[in-house]
Amino acid sequence: MASRKLSRSSYTWSVRANEGMDGSMAEDWKTDDVLALFGAIRSLETLDETEDFFRDLCTLKELRDIAQRWAVVRMLDAGMHYAEISRTTGASTATITRIASWLNHGEGGYRAMLDKLEAASRAGTMPDPVARGG
Repeated sequence: MASRKLSRSSYTWSVRANEGMDGSMAEDWKTDDVLALFGAIRSLETLDETEDFFRDLCTLKELRDIAQRWAVVRMLDAGMHYAEISRTTGASTATITRIASWLNHGEGGYRAMLDKLEAASRAGTMPDPVARGG
């Protein structure tokens, strides 16, 4: 398939074409390869394994982008204003708006993880973010 540059409007159209009528992603994203990736991630047991796997899997920019999204989610959940989040993370307000939309109207993954981490924090069972080896 030949690649071509997409204008902003055609990019938006191509992204929208992959979304359902309610803005959620169509279920066709759950390919065998995606499910195999999720299975591999679930099998990671230590921080070292996780770091090594994600460092091999992603470019540094991809890792930073993912980490930035997760930081934005946590800041939105804490009630921070978009402008403050943008100053703190460097994310554009358009990116923050998109993340807020997924937080509030997405698949529920952000909310489930935020709730899970909050419950673990209250119970004193929060995973050690610097645990090594295992």
